[in-house]
Amino acid sequence: MSERPRARHVEPVSVRWGDIDSMGHVNNAKYFTYCESARMSYFAAVRMTEHRESELHGPALAAANLNFRRQVRWPAELAVATRVAEIGRSSFKMEYEIFHRGTDERVADGTGVIVWVDYGTGRSIPLPESFKAEIRGFEGMA
Repeated sequence: MSERPRARHVEPVSVRWGDIDSMGHVNNAKYFTYCESARMSYFAAVRMTEHRESELHGPALAAANLNFRRQVRWPAELAVATRVAEIGRSSFKMEYEIFHRGTDERVADGTGVIVWVDYGTGRSIPLPESFKAEIRGFEGMA
């Protein structure tokens, strides 16, 4: 079975012993870390740094939301399926689904909004057109 047919980017994650909380399951904050790792890997896949118009321009996570569907206990092998669902003027929305690797058993899902910012001013700026085109090509968007 595929882990996530519509997502073109899937990041494997091995649950570490240190990810477990005193209740014996993966601490909820760790899921955000798994999504962060998948997001950074996605950025590499779409060559984000090549599309930056300045070293002072780049992504900033503006919002993050996760729904916890099932508890995960150690040891476990997971996969984070990541895709860009929407592209706006200065931001884009990413969707995440976390599965037990090699199955369709979803353990969490959520979204993140990434804003393109000028780090010097702290304000949002338009996404580079070349970066939008790269994402659209990677995602197979029309």
